[in-house]
Amino acid sequence: MNLKVKRFIDIVLSLIGLIVLSPVFLIIAFFIKWDSEGPVFVKLRRVSQGKDFCFIKFRSMINNAHFLNPQLRLIRNDRPNAGPFWKMKDDPRITRVGRFLRSHFLDELPSLINVLKGDISLVGPRPHEPEEVIQYKNKYPEVVAAKAGITCLPRLYNPHLTFEEEMIIEQNYLKNQSLSLDFKILVKTLAKVFKDRPEG
Repeated sequence: MNLKVKRFIDIVLSLIGLIVLSPVFLIIAFFIKWDSEGPVFVKLRRVSQGKDFCFIKFRSMINNAHFLNPQLRLIRNDRPNAGPFWKMKDDPRITRVGRFLRSHFLDELPSLINVLKGDISLVGPRPHEPEEVIQYKNKYPEVVAAKAGITCLPRLYNPHLTFEEEMIIEQNYLKNQSLSLDFKILVKTLAKVFKDRPEG
């Protein structure tokens, strides 16, 4: 794959997306502030190309929700076979507006800023938390070293993939990545956004 061409496409499409969607950003920002206290955006620590970066999203949880993670991890885990990943179904920290944003993937729109900056790409392995990555970086070094993406190939599969299944799909993507494959993933992701609603 020509990485320079991919980077050029990332810049052009993310810039167009940010300009076209700017009115949507303002509307979402209004409802987030109306619904609950806290900032409009959150910056979450994620890993791309083996390095930490701040992943920008619309806030979909109560303010400072991360402080509740240790307690919730002890009492709730709806993916017991998910390896280092942890995800809760019907998470009580999610706000009313946040649940709507997540159901339509609107909370991820600000990550176009990360694409423009070069932190991530439009398509690439899912960006995980540093605490998760440290548990599998030696087993899947090629996935950790790759540039992460807003969307990825595993996202098009069953949402209940195991950790191992997700990593195998990520590895297959990296072995066969091409501009045409990225285009197909982007198109199918958009189709999935309008068709499906993720759980939790």
